[in-house]
Amino acid sequence: MSRRLKVSRRSQVPPFAVMEVLAEANRLRDAGASVLNLCAGEPSTGASDVVRRRAIALLESGDLGYTEALGVPALRRAIAAHYGRWYDVEVDPARVAVTTGSSGGFLLAFLAAFDVGDRVALARPGYPAYKNILAALGCEVVELDCGPATRYQPTVSQLMGAYYEGGLDGLVLASPANPTGTMILPDELDAVAHWCADHDVRLVSDEIYHGIVYGDAERTLPTAVRHTGDGAVVVSSFSKYWAMTGWRLGWLVLPDELVAPVGALAGNVALSPPALAQHAGVAAFTAEGYAAAEENVGRYAASRELVLSRLDDLGWSRVAPADGAFYVYADVSADGMDSVTWCERLLAEAGVALTPGTDFDGVAGRDWVRLSFAAAPTTVAEAVERIVAWRATLRR
Repeated sequence: MSRRLKVSRRSQVPPFAVMEVLAEANRLRDAGASVLNLCAGEPSTGASDVVRRRAIALLESGDLGYTEALGVPALRRAIAAHYGRWYDVEVDPARVAVTTGSSGGFLLAFLAAFDVGDRVALARPGYPAYKNILAALGCEVVELDCGPATRYQPTVSQLMGAYYEGGLDGLVLASPANPTGTMILPDELDAVAHWCADHDVRLVSDEIYHGIVYGDAERTLPTAVRHTGDGAVVVSSFSKYWAMTGWRLGWLVLPDELVAPVGALAGNVALSPPALAQHAGVAAFTAEGYAAAEENVGRYAASRELVLSRLDDLGWSRVAPADGAFYVYADVSADGMDSVTWCERLLAEAGVALTPGTDFDGVAGRDWVRLSFAAAPTTVAEAVERIVAWRATLRR
């Protein structure tokens, strides 16, 4: 007779609903159904040829043993040089920590920066893993209601309100954001970063969608790396711009005081990030690697324009500004059902997988859905046609 042993309270976080949608989509596909997947934020192209070739060479003759806990020096140098190339900002490679995806980066950053009971603010709607990781670590999550009035980004006035209500130890900010795709403007980022520094609030900036921006947003792409001297932490990844999701490779740019703590934590948690991904990832920063990534961004831009041009046909009058990333976040409440039911019926009846907004917003998310246009343009186009046709059946 087995005993019922304890399951930790910290592990009682909700699952990521997009993974459940993916599982159902895969089940239907395995059963022979035609399913178009626009629920996952995963580029359809995969890693560029230059990265693949480097990986093949490494598999045939490379040393794939443990690396330094903070990553191989060549990759840390390449990441630092990237900031000079893109933003004209000098970054010391010693402050770069290579991580097991941005997810591993968030875990290390939160562990190093926050204690149990610390209050950390983030935008709602937002990426659910932020609050779930923080909650599992014993932090108190302070959700800031960020809607159209603030372009779905937190403001200094909101931070002041949270600070005077009960104190504040951290802020997680994402630009471009998931699920909305909205970006914070440079002056607003500077104002938030200066406010955080003045009030001893640690800013953690999620920049994993940098490079995937559209129109005028390209000229106004801000980065918090200029504020690392004030204690800010930058989190980024190879998963989105370089389309390397399964390689599990990301990085942090750290303020000086967090380098040693993150290094100690990294060595204990994972010893080192994946060696093959690290060594091959250096090739992403070559001219060929950047060119392949920009081709992908061109495809996303075309798919974005297609979706936005069909908003009337889709019946989506309330849509977040899709400044960057590859998402359209839309209100579907006009169809007379909550977003979970809406997505379930769309998948079952039309074979299109979208993500309900409940994953990103526990208050208003039942009115919203997220469409990812990271899939191939032909897939996005066919999915839009299916959604339009399916909605027509609802009105009969």
